[in-house]
Amino acid sequence: MSGTTAPLKRRAPVRPARVLLHVFLAGTALAWLAPLLWAVFSALRPYSETSDKGYVSWPDTLSFDNFTNAFQQSDMLHYFGNTLVIAIPAVLLTLFLSSCVAFYVSRFDFRLNLALLLVFTAGNLLPQQVVITPLYRLYLLTDLPGITASGKLYDSALGLVLIHVAFQSGFCAFVLSNYMRSLPHELTEAALVDGASVWRLYWQITLPLCKPAMAALATLLSIWIYNDFFWALVLISTGENMPVTSALNNLSGQYFTDPNLVAAGSLLTAIPTLAVYFALQRQFVSGLTLGSGKG
Repeated sequence: MSGTTAPLKRRAPVRPARVLLHVFLAGTALAWLAPLLWAVFSALRPYSETSDKGYVSWPDTLSFDNFTNAFQQSDMLHYFGNTLVIAIPAVLLTLFLSSCVAFYVSRFDFRLNLALLLVFTAGNLLPQQVVITPLYRLYLLTDLPGITASGKLYDSALGLVLIHVAFQSGFCAFVLSNYMRSLPHELTEAALVDGASVWRLYWQITLPLCKPAMAALATLLSIWIYNDFFWALVLISTGENMPVTSALNNLSGQYFTDPNLVAAGSLLTAIPTLAVYFALQRQFVSGLTLGSGKG
């Protein structure tokens, strides 16, 4: 009894161009990861060892002592709290205001529709360093008794929240307006026929459909605001009020700085941003790919 054998599948020939592409991608990935891996390697080594043998040497001991010392010496838990006080209100307020602008621009037709969106977007084209001098004087002269401890926007969490909202709202309004334009107008027209108010059109109909885009923007805003160093350095003078990125200066002494300790502190400050990204990774990716396929 003779049996039949399945035809053997031939392997596709290895193309030199594909090999070069994989080599290029692997090299690019290593180039991006090299500083992070070097920081981890330095943070796990004691300073006494690197000062004797140099950083380009085989380690004798690896420990997490630098991470423990960095967390305790910089009082990092307190500054994490300062960052949350700034980042959470700034993200929520930016998303709310930019979504209101995007809803008005995308759902209502009026003469200055495009001009209004261009004004919001143009704010992102202005370098931050250009406005730092007038903004610094404005913050020093603005009196807000009962709102901040000093009565000034300068050296207060409220001042940082407002500046982040002002600089991030333009980008968010631009993204959300383009996304809201892709939503079917029949939904809002049917709601208007049923007697829905403008607020209900925004809050109960349009905004729930924008959850993927809002999640993507929330991820980006959280990372951008959390990693801010420039505004906190200029507009905060009291060390107790600084966010965690600026508070890393506490690990640098006047006459001596332990680079391994600073590397450990920098890695600790990066953990919340990674947690936010991985927690919202699915929404973030789906928000970036919305509208890429034909429906």
